Amino acid sequence: MSNETLFAEALTHFPGGVSSPVRAFRAVGGTPKFFKRAWGWQFEDEDGRTFLDLCMSWGPLILGHANPDILAAVTEAMAEGLTFGAPSRRELALARRIKAMVPFMEKMRLVSSGTEAVMSALRAARGFTGRDRILKFDGCYHGHADAMLVKAGSGLVTFGEPSSAGIPKAVGELTSVLSLDDLEGLEAYFAKHGGETACAIIEPVPANNGLLPQQLEFLTALRTLCTKHGALLIFDEVISGFRVAPGGAAELYDITPDLVTYGKIIGGGMPVGCYGGRKDVMGVVSPDGPVYQAGTLSGNPVAMAAGLATLERLTPAFYADLNHRAALWAKVFERIPGLHCPHIGSLLWPLFQAGVKRADRVEAGAITQFNHLHRLMLEQGVYLAPSGYEVAFLSGVHGDEALACFEAAVAAVAPQFRSDGAP
Repeated sequence: MSNETLFAEALTHFPGGVSSPVRAFRAVGGTPKFFKRAWGWQFEDEDGRTFLDLCMSWGPLILGHANPDILAAVTEAMAEGLTFGAPSRRELALARRIKAMVPFMEKMRLVSSGTEAVMSALRAARGFTGRDRILKFDGCYHGHADAMLVKAGSGLVTFGEPSSAGIPKAVGELTSVLSLDDLEGLEAYFAKHGGETACAIIEPVPANNGLLPQQLEFLTALRTLCTKHGALLIFDEVISGFRVAPGGAAELYDITPDLVTYGKIIGGGMPVGCYGGRKDVMGVVSPDGPVYQAGTLSGNPVAMAAGLATLERLTPAFYADLNHRAALWAKVFERIPGLHCPHIGSLLWPLFQAGVKRADRVEAGAITQFNHLHRLMLEQGVYLAPSGYEVAFLSGVHGDEALACFEAAVAAVAPQFRSDGAP
């Protein structure tokens, strides 16, 4: 069956025809590609076309599609049982590996998604501090928990407004939202609300509203202010964890949060999440403490096997090679007139605008131009994330052959853009 036929049926089953909104291609136009099979850096859609994948399931596949070592580990685990709803030795193996890569991880709880990890970390922070207010930053995405789906209101220091229907206004009133890259605003917030703030949560490498590199001074100030006012600092590293360095952004910037959330890579392509950090904070989590959190599939043995098989292969040499290659790919992207491609590790953001560090500074015209680029690259067999606000992900298997294919695609589309990025 073709992509068109499958999508027509999908529209009768799912809102927008998809199980997650951005997959619907509404931002970029056209019909979503239905993946038929994938291997390495490529996938084949239901029309039989092969594509170079620069989305890689939104980040988990740092070793590429259908990695043979991960498949072997998953097959072995499946033979022993798909799920137990009880402890298994595979949880311990993954936890040991995470601790070896993240020295400040004293205790953790395994869950089934990044959203669940964030939601649980926020509850633990409130339970530990006895405070209700949460501080988040405009341009950082933390999953679809109610308290995180808020946007900035008016004023320098502001309460959040729900950015999704179905969220009570009262929820937003307990979440404050500040701009990234605004040290003055950060200091003003803590001067006024520091004593009532349970935690500040931030993507230290904001990568879900574009890639928005932050000044080390800003992140360091956030750590200092949280400590001064008795608030916890939560790093949301669902994307950056085990992606930008072995110990994630915390290692990259040498800043230790009180709690951290992970997902994506630690599942090796299987649904997984994790939150943890200081053992005194994690001590409030049930059954040791009064903060309740549970999950039927938490610590699923198949996901644990896939995650461990991934993390075991992430060596310093692996990161050095991957990050070197990412710099090469970014330069190729920038052969397109008017396009800039900031990158951190193996995260790349192709945007027709330079120097963006805040979500509210992204120009509508830059996104319009990306949408045009997306369609052109798709015609050339290159699959970018179907939104200009999403980053591209490289894996360890995006080698010379993949780069050559990418260079050919860029050479084909580049003449269709002017130096100002216009088509």
